Parts: sequence; structure tokens; C-alpha cells
Amino acid sequence: MRPKIHPNYVETTITCACGNVIKTRSTVKDIRVEICSNCHPFFTGRQKLVDTAGRIERFRKKYGLDKKERAKAKKS
Repeated sequence: MRPKIHPNYVETTITCACGNVIKTRSTVKDIRVEICSNCHPFFTGRQKLVDTAGRIERFRKKYGLDKKERAKAKKS
């Protein structure tokens, strides 16, 4: 490797929103994440639906996927 062109590789802490702290090494000093392996649904086996700002409802409203509207469309 050529000298003086690579970033410093230092010890760092990764902090999750759930409070889990992981110590590792990286080129970045401190890292904050929203979801880690301690709280992610894939690893925990618990389903956790995160609906920010009503995205699912807006999608259903936009494309007319409400149950009532589908029933009306079938009858017509």
C-alpha cells in the first residue's frame, strides 16, 4: 500500500436508537444507526411495521385499494 493516501483506521462505537452499543474499527469515529441486529425484525423474529407519515394509507388512497372501493368495483 502507498503511504499517506489511506484514511486512519480507528476504534469506533456504533450506537443504535434502541440503545445497543457495538465496538468495532472503522474509518469513521462514531456511527449512529436507527436499526441494528438487536432490534431488526429479520433477526428478532418479531414483525415491526414502521409507517412513517401514513405512507400505506396514502398509497391505498391514491390507487383506490380500500376494501369498500374494491367491493363497489366488483359489484359494478
